[in-house]
Amino acid sequence: MKSKLVPQVLTIAGTDSGGGAGIQADMKTMQERHVFSTCVVVAVTAQNTLGVLDVEVMPKRMIDQQFKALAEDLDIKVAKTGMLANTAVVNAVVENYQKYDFGPLVVDPVMIAKGGAKLLSDDAIDAVRTQLAPLAYLITPQLTGSRKISWDGNQK
Repeated sequence: MKSKLVPQVLTIAGTDSGGGAGIQADMKTMQERHVFSTCVVVAVTAQNTLGVLDVEVMPKRMIDQQFKALAEDLDIKVAKTGMLANTAVVNAVVENYQKYDFGPLVVDPVMIAKGGAKLLSDDAIDAVRTQLAPLAYLITPQLTGSRKISWDGNQK
């Protein structure tokens, strides 16, 4: 499907079983913008509009295989990250993004869910800042309700 007729984009994030955030929201937005959306699932959440009940992180092998599968078949021109969960996932994303050419990277450093659940481990904040951010073409600001989340993980 190396077609260049429809722009192909990638979201690298966790799922949202409630459909309001994560990969599901990214793919809905991409479809509305008339681009072909693809994804690398790095975590699966059990959540709804009330909150996050549980998170299961994908093993590195599965993250690597998803990147490989997309690179072998598609002509992805831009990608964005969302929830990356922990340092191991951030490292896997950085490694794969450096390995495959998916164009400019938008980093959306999702740290806390709307309901307050922590979606990025404390040690992963530093990995996002020092390893992923330097690869970014654009980094989006993060607001959770009226609280700003700083790079050191503190709420302001």
